[in-house]
Amino acid sequence: MELFRRENYLRKIRGFYHDDEIIKVITGVRRCGKSCLMQTVAQELVESGISSASIVYLDLDSRKLRKVKTADELEAAIESASAGAPDGLKYLFIDEVQNVRGYEEVVNAFRTDGGWSIFITGSNSYLLSGELMTKLTGRYIEFEMQTLTFKEYEDMKVFLGKSVNPNPVVELDAYILEGGFPKALGYEALVDKRAYVKSVVEEILEKDVRRRVQVRNMPVFETVRKYITNNFGATTSLTNILDDLAKQGVHIKRETLDRYLRILEDAKIIRRCERFDMKSRRSLRGEQKYYLADLSFYFALNTDNRINYGPVLENIVYSYARSLGYEVSVGRIGKLECDFVMRSPAMEYAYVQVAMTIMNSLSTEDREYRPLEQIRDNWPKFVITRSDPIQHRSGIVHENVTELIGEGRTFGLEQASALPEVDY
Repeated sequence: MELFRRENYLRKIRGFYHDDEIIKVITGVRRCGKSCLMQTVAQELVESGISSASIVYLDLDSRKLRKVKTADELEAAIESASAGAPDGLKYLFIDEVQNVRGYEEVVNAFRTDGGWSIFITGSNSYLLSGELMTKLTGRYIEFEMQTLTFKEYEDMKVFLGKSVNPNPVVELDAYILEGGFPKALGYEALVDKRAYVKSVVEEILEKDVRRRVQVRNMPVFETVRKYITNNFGATTSLTNILDDLAKQGVHIKRETLDRYLRILEDAKIIRRCERFDMKSRRSLRGEQKYYLADLSFYFALNTDNRINYGPVLENIVYSYARSLGYEVSVGRIGKLECDFVMRSPAMEYAYVQVAMTIMNSLSTEDREYRPLEQIRDNWPKFVITRSDPIQHRSGIVHENVTELIGEGRTFGLEQASALPEVDY
């Protein structure tokens, strides 16, 4: 079967294909494409000359293995599947490994014995907590997947033989309303796509919330989820949320709200984007923003199809940056706010402002450029809009999201030179 190749993630993993000392952990919201990514890795191994008999692939969501729930049963399944494998390095793939209680002991044992390159997937942050974190610190590497970026969305449509609108802005709006879940692209009608996304949300709530954590008051939890979903991209704090909920007649403790938000994060429905002081280079506690794992969560769960481009474009840029492996924060310099401070693994920075347009007036343009002009170091600075004529001002790069993300370009971090920084 031909698979759509998520090259952005394959590029990150390839250097670890044959490493039997590091466990490769692929995480991401349910149905974002983790299983297909692992299948692609296995396919690439076979294409490179590895015998298929050396590859053990266990899908713990499959009917054949759905009863594998304990560590002993998992070990027996691996032994059975690897019987007759040739000598030499073997490759173990375990999909949805969190279905097995105590899987950590089994995975660690096979890693310790050597001769196994191990890949596992999981759909929530509990995968990297508890035993795995304590036993395997320094012995695993996480690859976090996102749903399809705008470029992947268009590329996958071509892969599936579907038409792509020649107007990139029309295509961008379709991406916003439909979302980036790979399977959703297989449905023609928007109503079917949204029914699928609703089923994904219900699956997450059932498998990653109800079964794994004890929420005493699910109606209130659902109210919190809806509130955060409907206010994604807005600067907020626990105090603000508590006040807004109180106005709706919902009264909960601060600790309970904090726990509910962490449950939503652990289930990978939302992502927290903290504030970052660009002078001290330190994260700031208190206010933050929350972004959705996929924009379809908003549109599938609401009847309003109107696009609020401010938070929507921010969500797209944020998710794209995360897919590239950048750490992303909300920036602050004095009283001004920069939408995003992006940091690469090499500790290189980029500063980004996001707006639907800067063409309404000079004051609109000033509002987006001024925070970047106050930053006095030499890292790349970007203003990203929806579809404006490209502007040139103060050496700041102006890009439209349809070109920057639609063409798969980066934010200049890999090309930037670390020039001496200037004190603010």
